[in-house]
Amino acid sequence: MKDAFVSCDAGKVPFSAYPQHPGYPQARESGLGRRRGRPHDRSMKKGSWGDDPALLMENSDHGVIRVMRLQEMGVSSTTTYRRCGPSGPWTRLLPGIVLLFNAPPSREQQIAAAMLYGGESALITGGEACRIHGLRNVPGTGDEVHLLVPHERKLHNYGFVVVERTQRMPRTVTRDGRPLAEITRATLDVSRRQTEVRPVRALMSEVVQRRYSSFERLSHELAHGSQRGSAVPRLVLTELASGQESIAEIDARRVWERSGLPEPMWNKKLYDEAGRLVAKPDAWFDEVGLAWEIDSLSFHLQVVDGFDRTLARNGRYAAAGVLVLQTLPSRLRTEPDKVAAELRAAHAAAAARARPNVRIAS
Repeated sequence: MKDAFVSCDAGKVPFSAYPQHPGYPQARESGLGRRRGRPHDRSMKKGSWGDDPALLMENSDHGVIRVMRLQEMGVSSTTTYRRCGPSGPWTRLLPGIVLLFNAPPSREQQIAAAMLYGGESALITGGEACRIHGLRNVPGTGDEVHLLVPHERKLHNYGFVVVERTQRMPRTVTRDGRPLAEITRATLDVSRRQTEVRPVRALMSEVVQRRYSSFERLSHELAHGSQRGSAVPRLVLTELASGQESIAEIDARRVWERSGLPEPMWNKKLYDEAGRLVAKPDAWFDEVGLAWEIDSLSFHLQVVDGFDRTLARNGRYAAAGVLVLQTLPSRLRTEPDKVAAELRAAHAAAAARARPNVRIAS
């Protein structure tokens, strides 16, 4: 692969030999290339910036810097323009924003460029904000960085930056040094840009299930925010309103519809005859006393003591005399007819037994 170059007064230095690039461990450990707090205070005599190329990195954010900042450091606009040319060592990412390398920008460098382009009043929202918040089921958005800016700002989309002017700037949450829209707004901002139901269902279900937000907060934000693109998230919120807490349970409803059985109660707490909590089954067929649990392997692997908790729950079901059917979430999608048949068989087996003395909380 052809090497990229960084230039200084000594001539062009191979990119692979330049340790100050933010992709290198030395740069990450030393903090070079990431501005922390106020810009670097070291002065630079006009015309002498090439004597100390590392100083440019120290005044950048992951190697991304404003043209105006370069001018303050003695780099003329003509020099910047020339160095961003087809054979130059720098790259123009956005209007007034330069990458101090001629390699393709990393994701962190794209985010840095977007924030410099947006200015101090901008917040990251949408898919990128959701990922930084820690969500896993984020719909693909390509290299898009979605920014929110106050409505009076005259800023427009450019390249990979999507600018949304709003009169309802959300609360700011800082993660990894970046200002983000709080998670409810970020979730709906990415959801409103989707045309398919399933990725939105996966994202919103995760947000609710992991208690990052709630059905009520999502509904309030959707009702008071932009109505453009609201049809898909509105449909998913209607599904969540039925009491289902995860995408697996939404898939379970579709399998139940194939079964022809009476509708169960969804996510209701079950108590034994002494008033002790037995469990909160994903679905409960009260007439025959059948519990249906959608048990994910990832829950057992990711949640501390997840497997032990499932065993304890099954022990309480057995002690209360409750028949329980356990189903993997993946089978709801890959084998819906087989699962529906298993559900009918389990229902028939429960109906053939005396109903256990248990009750659903009123």
